Amino acid sequence: MNRTRRVQVSTAVAAAMIGVLGACAPGTAPDPTASSTTTAPASVSAQNPSTPAVGPGGVTEAQAADLCTRIEGQLQNWRTYTPSMSKPGLNFLVGEWAAANGVDLIALVRDRARVDTITSEQCADVRQEALTALEIPDLASALVGF
Repeated sequence: MNRTRRVQVSTAVAAAMIGVLGACAPGTAPDPTASSTTTAPASVSAQNPSTPAVGPGGVTEAQAADLCTRIEGQLQNWRTYTPSMSKPGLNFLVGEWAAANGVDLIALVRDRARVDTITSEQCADVRQEALTALEIPDLASALVGF
């Protein structure tokens, strides 16, 4: 990926993170002391059969497959460069994936091991190749700032 494209994507990821953080700004959360007697109708609370099922790591199968595809696409680069040069690429990749797939970045920051859970279930072989190329025990350990 060329430098201009990386800057564009980084800007998009930063904007997405700001949007998520802005949504969590003080004063925007519901008042926990307020009582609510409204309940959802039974038809709303039942899961819609057309809604994609959430799998391990709290993402859909399509989201998990996208993460695996992105990692697999970077394996050769990670094998070519030293691990210290490649680890930032993993961070960039995960941030870009999360933003593109509507994954809650705050929750992902709090639970970096979700990336390992997702990839262990969806593409264990690709995950193992990434661990070998990056010389890390798990993907979470290389996620800085997450």
